[in-house]
Amino acid sequence: MQDNLLLRLQCGVNSKIWGKVGHESMAARFAATTTPDLQIELNRPYAELWAGTYPSNPCKDVASGRSLIDLIAVDASLLSTSVKARYGSRLPFLLKILSIGKPLSIQAHPNKRLAEQLRSKYPDIYPDDNHKPEMAIALSDFEGLCGIRPLEEMAHFLTHVPSFRMLVGDHSAQLCFAAACGGGLLGSAAQNALALQSAFTALLAASPDSVTAATRLLVAEASSKVEEFAGGGVKSTSGAVLAELVARLYMHFPDDVGIFFIFFLNHVRLSPGEAVFLKADTIHAYLSGDIIECMAASDNVVRAGLTHNFKDTDAFTQLFEHAVLEEPRVDAKVYARATLNQAAINSASQLLLYDPPVDEFSIVRSVLIGHGAKATLDPISGPLIAICTSGSGRIAVGPTRKEIKEGWVYFLGANSKLDLECIGTETNEFTTFIAFCEGGGA
Repeated sequence: MQDNLLLRLQCGVNSKIWGKVGHESMAARFAATTTPDLQIELNRPYAELWAGTYPSNPCKDVASGRSLIDLIAVDASLLSTSVKARYGSRLPFLLKILSIGKPLSIQAHPNKRLAEQLRSKYPDIYPDDNHKPEMAIALSDFEGLCGIRPLEEMAHFLTHVPSFRMLVGDHSAQLCFAAACGGGLLGSAAQNALALQSAFTALLAASPDSVTAATRLLVAEASSKVEEFAGGGVKSTSGAVLAELVARLYMHFPDDVGIFFIFFLNHVRLSPGEAVFLKADTIHAYLSGDIIECMAASDNVVRAGLTHNFKDTDAFTQLFEHAVLEEPRVDAKVYARATLNQAAINSASQLLLYDPPVDEFSIVRSVLIGHGAKATLDPISGPLIAICTSGSGRIAVGPTRKEIKEGWVYFLGANSKLDLECIGTETNEFTTFIAFCEGGGA
C-alpha cells in the first residue's frame, strides 16, 4: 500500500457571505489548483477550503477520484491502530484555509458534553456531537475578536460606554466590578463565571427596541469622540480602534447586539506565522485576513450575534461554566523531530511546531528557502495532511516522490517518513503546513 501513503487531494471550497471575493480569495485560488472545472466568479465570495474526511465536504484522491473516506475504509492502517481505536475510521482533525473578507458571527464551538446535548435537541442545526477546539495561524495580516478580555477592561467599558452599561444593566455591571476588583485574572473562577454569565445573559436578553436604541447611541458616540471613545480605550485596544470597529460592524450588521461584544472580547491582530488557539467554548469572531485553521473534526457553531443565522442564546450562556480569561496566542517552537540539510541551514530555513493542548492535532510549518534546501521529518505515528501555501518543491515518502506547489494538498498515511525539498531559484520560499495526529492521550 506504499502508493497510498502519499495522495494528492482535491479539496472543495464553499461560498459564504463573509468570504473574500473572486481571485482575492486564497481559499478559491488553492481549490482551483486541484479542481480544473472550478471557474472562480469575480463577484462571488469564497470562504473556506476543507481538507479532511468530514462528510459534508470530504476530499478526493486526484488520481483515482475516490474519496479519502473510502480509501481509509479500505486500508485502516493509513490512520494507525491507535488513532483508529480512539477516533474511528475518519481523520480526527479538519484542516482549512479561510479567506475572510467580512466579519464572521460572534460564535463559540461547544465542549463535548454540550455538543452531545445540542445534537440531540437540534439535529438540523448541530450536525455532530463532537467538541471543536481550533487553532488559527495567520497567512496574511489577520484581525479577530478572540477570547474574553480581562474583567478590569470590561469594567472600564461599563463605566465609560453608557450604551453598553444600559444593555448590561446595573446588577450585572456590579457583579463585573466586584470580580474586577478581585483582579479579573486573579479572581476566583466561580466569581468570574458568575459575572460573565450575568453580563452576557443580560445583553442577549435585551429587547430588539433596546438594542436598536443602544447601537445607534453607540455609533453616534464612536463617530463624535474617536480617540476619546470608550474612555480612551484600554492598554490593549485604543479608543480610535474601538470606534473604527463600531463603524465597521454597524455597516455590516446594523442594530445587531453582537457589536457590543467588542467590549467583552480581546481584539487580536496577527502577522503571518502568528497563531491563536481557541479551546472549546471560547467566544470569538474572525474579522479579516487569510488563515490556516485546524480543528477537531466537527462543524458545530453556537452563534449569538453579527449573523442572520440562528442565534442560540440559551446554549451560548451555558458556555460560561468553563469560562477562562487568558491570552489566546500560541507560541511556536523549533520542531526537533526533523533534520535540515546544509543548504537549508545556510539559507536560514526552519521548521516550527504549533502544539496546542489537545490530542487531535498539531501543525508543523516548514519554510525552505532556495533551490536544494531540504528537510527530513522523522516518522509520525499517525496520519498527516500537508498543504503548500507558497513557492514550489518536492514531497516524498520513501521512494514515492511528487511535485508540490502553491495550493496543492497531500494526504500522508501513518508512519510516513516525510521529505520536503525546495526547487527552483535561490529566492524561492517553499512553505508547507503539515497537520497531524499521533493518537495520544487517554
